[in-house]
Amino acid sequence: MAALVVEKVTGQRFEDYVQANLFTPIGMATATYFAPSGRNVTTLYHDDGKTAFPYWHILLRPAGSINASARDMAAYLSFYLHRGTVGSAQVVSAAALDRMEVPTRTMSARDGLTIGYGLSNYASIADGFVYHGHDGGVNGGLTEMSYLKEAGVGYFYSINSGNGAAFKKISDLMHAYVTQNLAKPAVPAAQPLPAFAHDYEGWYRPDSPRSQNMYFVERIIGLTRARIDDGAFFVKPLTGASERYVTVEGRTLRRDEADRADPVASLALVTPTDEGRFIDFGFRGTWRQIPAWQVVAELGGVLWWLLALASTIVYGVCWLLGAIVGRRRPMDAALRRWTLRSAVSLVAAVAVLVLGSGELLERFGALTLWSAGLCLLTLLHALSVIMALRHAFGARSADARVWVRRHARFAALGLLLGLTYLAYFGVIGIRTWV
Repeated sequence: MAALVVEKVTGQRFEDYVQANLFTPIGMATATYFAPSGRNVTTLYHDDGKTAFPYWHILLRPAGSINASARDMAAYLSFYLHRGTVGSAQVVSAAALDRMEVPTRTMSARDGLTIGYGLSNYASIADGFVYHGHDGGVNGGLTEMSYLKEAGVGYFYSINSGNGAAFKKISDLMHAYVTQNLAKPAVPAAQPLPAFAHDYEGWYRPDSPRSQNMYFVERIIGLTRARIDDGAFFVKPLTGASERYVTVEGRTLRRDEADRADPVASLALVTPTDEGRFIDFGFRGTWRQIPAWQVVAELGGVLWWLLALASTIVYGVCWLLGAIVGRRRPMDAALRRWTLRSAVSLVAAVAVLVLGSGELLERFGALTLWSAGLCLLTLLHALSVIMALRHAFGARSADARVWVRRHARFAALGLLLGLTYLAYFGVIGIRTWV
């Protein structure tokens, strides 16, 4: 949309406008939004380091399709460090870069939090320093540009692999190198927690998913509890370690632990709105306060669903082994068969997604055996759960042994809970190619 506005206002093609007003003045001689021609182009590889990815033509070029050499990216980094000046020319005003680096429209920004995602530029905290910049990745490639604007230092690097562990190690080394001769910024003194902070104790769930189609997972594993203890605000994720925060000013807090003391506020107790009460972690996202009974109900439902899946698979294996050695009980078979199909179809759907993730766009971005298989397996799961319910609570279930019937009903109801949840979030019959 921003590119369209540029074209309407200037009467130029967006790519030509950027070339004339940014790439060329900055000194980025190789930078292009299109596939480079007549130049050496880095090959991007799968995790095996041998199989190459084809060039990825990003659908909406202005969103992130720039190709540039390492030397050009050094010029781009210098452009930020010199606050928009290249040589004696002011290519972009320092005020414009300042605006890019600080969010202003979020709820937490209005409450004073300056850490977060600005305009294609975000702030992050590492080893007591506040960095600005951006990172990103494509299939077989990861990159990061990060800088300390006050100190006038920064770095850029890319790797032609999707190895996240290697990428993180390089980033840590870069942080250590550029700050080796720098004194850490002073840490603001802790202020007393405001009285209203007690209203923010309780349970929270993620409320600003980056990827909506995976929110059905994030909203469960991202459950977080907030509490106040000994004058500090503690945040404990369901699947992570507790974090300690102290007040900086007003509604903003900073992390304050033995191994990490943030030099700026990194959390905001957002002013309540008609939609509820929120905690904002800047770039990490926003969490909404929810009642405790909701957490208990949802986690209880997840536990029931997982027990239904696990017991069905274990029981199904034992049943199949028994059938092989001749222990057949026809009256039990229908109850066992449909619950087992329900569990196996769901496990198979997850397996298809995991095994196909190495070629995610190619396999699931179009109608392929992978994407069609995922869709059909989720539909098979839904059908199997319905049939399992029908047999578990039907008249013929009375002919089965009591413990078989009870397990079938327990499993069918647990699987129904999971099916309802997955269907609500659009997972059942998902068409990733649409």
